[in-house]
Amino acid sequence: KEMVDLSPPNEDYIEVVEVHPITKPYAYVRVLYDNKNHEYIYEVLEPKMTTEEKKLLEFIKETLLKTMDIELTEFSEDEAKDYLRKNVDRIIKDYSINIDDTTREKIMYYVIRDFLGYGKIDVLMRDIMIEDISCDAAGTPIFIYHRNYESMRTNVIFQDDNELDSFVIQLAQKCGRHISIAHPLLDATMPDGSRLQACLAREVSSMGSNFTIRRFREEPFTPVHLVEFNTMSPEMAAYFWMAIEHGASAIISGGTASGKTTTLNALGLFIPPQAKIVSIEDTREINLPHPNWIASVTRETSGESDETRIGMFELLKAALRQRPEYIIVGEIRGEEAVVLFQAMATGHTVYSTMHADSIFSVIHRLEGEPINIPRIQLQALDIVAIQAQVRIGRKRVRRIKEIVEVVGIDPSTEDILTNDVFKWNPRKDTFDYYGKGQVMDRIAEFRNWTDRELNEEFNKRVEVIKWLMEKGIKHYVDVGHIVAGYYKNPDKIMEMIEKDRRENADKVSSPVL
Repeated sequence: KEMVDLSPPNEDYIEVVEVHPITKPYAYVRVLYDNKNHEYIYEVLEPKMTTEEKKLLEFIKETLLKTMDIELTEFSEDEAKDYLRKNVDRIIKDYSINIDDTTREKIMYYVIRDFLGYGKIDVLMRDIMIEDISCDAAGTPIFIYHRNYESMRTNVIFQDDNELDSFVIQLAQKCGRHISIAHPLLDATMPDGSRLQACLAREVSSMGSNFTIRRFREEPFTPVHLVEFNTMSPEMAAYFWMAIEHGASAIISGGTASGKTTTLNALGLFIPPQAKIVSIEDTREINLPHPNWIASVTRETSGESDETRIGMFELLKAALRQRPEYIIVGEIRGEEAVVLFQAMATGHTVYSTMHADSIFSVIHRLEGEPINIPRIQLQALDIVAIQAQVRIGRKRVRRIKEIVEVVGIDPSTEDILTNDVFKWNPRKDTFDYYGKGQVMDRIAEFRNWTDRELNEEFNKRVEVIKWLMEKGIKHYVDVGHIVAGYYKNPDKIMEMIEKDRRENADKVSSPVL
């Protein structure tokens, strides 16, 4: 039996675009289109409560808080749900509360949602199509960024400052962190890996408490996804694959929400499967299937003292003592960049991101305050990919606008010499390939390949990427398995692809009579 009202909206100018369950039969999402204001609306549908049911729910929640003698974090999720259900039934029985089954089910849903989930935003946190959740103030709708419909207001609202203040404190507690009037700003990682930025009360925000959550994707995007989205072409993916295998260092650069970290994580799948990897991030976002991988995360201060802080600089110095073959740094921002470029110069392969919208902006930021990399050391960097969020028609999409190689320094002018390998053509929404470039020349020299052999290897990898797309193989574990298989025995993988394509061609050419 459905516990929510799925009847059409009362207003004739509101159109239902799609409906889908989040926690059936208790929670649904409905995407609406307002033909009057010309906007999409994200509507959360949960069981409606009468005034008496709301009072009863609050009484049961308060009684649970007073009588629970164990931390719910000590249980698995299913065990915690069972524990809450038993205790709710105990309270109903002890206080001789007379309710029907429907009211009991509603109360169970809200108790589990509020104690184990994320309260009012629980449905938003469970919808895999949502990238960002933004609450600007009490009394205003929460906004979300949806993968299909982009920015939308929701029907979820915190009614007053007290409710929102309390919720922000609860979010901080879920992250194992502290937020207060004395320390009103918080950057933290949520239990599911999402990134939380929160502000408490009106100390530094005239409109009161607010928060933004950047959702963490449990199953990360792969190069196959990025080719499918046209963020890059199959040829660009093959170029990165060969460059990464042969130890070329790269920076993925772009503006906010351009998808830099998503691309960084996807390209990490091309790292050889047995290579030792160390990743260093402020908040955990990198997710790799490699067995020989150490994931390091910075630690902020706890309280007044700065002594407990462990930053990227310290983690990077520690990482170099672990003899990694590949180092992944979430973002270059400060003093850690000096150690990073020293690592490149001594033979380590490094991948990172930074905020800059062109190769010249990247160089300017690296040379300027507070990073201060000497120009001579910039030659250790091999590749810079510039990524952006752009508009194609009415949709906002992500594109790698160019892939540029750092060639060296002009001895007469001391200018950085660069070479364009790929460029995005915005008119056609395609990618132009300008030729193999220095990275490919180095690979050919290292492998003792002729130009013909280099091109054959490049084209094989393009075909692998295209075949993965044809077969719909996109999960990061599955893509990683094929990449690992190619490293071990490329001929076997190519034979498998050719055999599969022949069999499919035979099926098409031999109609069933």
